Amino acid sequence: MDLFSRSWTALLAAVADLKDDDFAQPSGCAGWLVRDLVCHLVIDAQDVLITLVTPADTEATRDAVTYWAVSRTPPTGDDPLDALIVRLAAAYEEPRLLKFHLDDVGSAVGRAARLADPGLRVSTQDQVLNAGDYLSAYVLEWTLHHLDLAAHLPDVAAPPAEALAGARELLERIAGAAFPTSLSDRDALLVATGRRTPTGAERAQLGVLAAELPLYLG
Repeated sequence: MDLFSRSWTALLAAVADLKDDDFAQPSGCAGWLVRDLVCHLVIDAQDVLITLVTPADTEATRDAVTYWAVSRTPPTGDDPLDALIVRLAAAYEEPRLLKFHLDDVGSAVGRAARLADPGLRVSTQDQVLNAGDYLSAYVLEWTLHHLDLAAHLPDVAAPPAEALAGARELLERIAGAAFPTSLSDRDALLVATGRRTPTGAERAQLGVLAAELPLYLG
């Protein structure tokens, strides 16, 4: 729960520090500008709030690892929700309005996460998870998107080291294998999720695991 709060607080602070011109720059999400990514974070935050107040009375069907749908095929951008996010982001017109909306709903997410009982079973997308597992899964989401935010903006502060390490650990569990220790947490996350192509040396270090990557998470 604490790692969720740290990763989310750092991401909110990074967005709050953006300059207006930054919103028109590309992000690390293919086809999305920074403004589109920030709009996606608003939608994500709303989903977290909804889930934390949607208790389930059945046993958990997923955990932080199995929460993720893993694909070997990259997203095409044709998903209706992706298209909606781009249009919605453009509708804000002024970056300060998008910042305000994210800060507003994002602050509520932080409070809700701190108040949540880790053992509470919650429901989302026809899945049931313990709240602790659900929030742990989102450490990976926030950390990857923090890297996406900074992809073409060198002045953006990096995610906290503990969030990078936690996200890597979860991604290794999803992959079913450890990444080479020679890869930093940041590079492991970027390479394993297809955000960066591995160098020849990195591919050699990955060995047979290289053929299983990248993993696209949905």
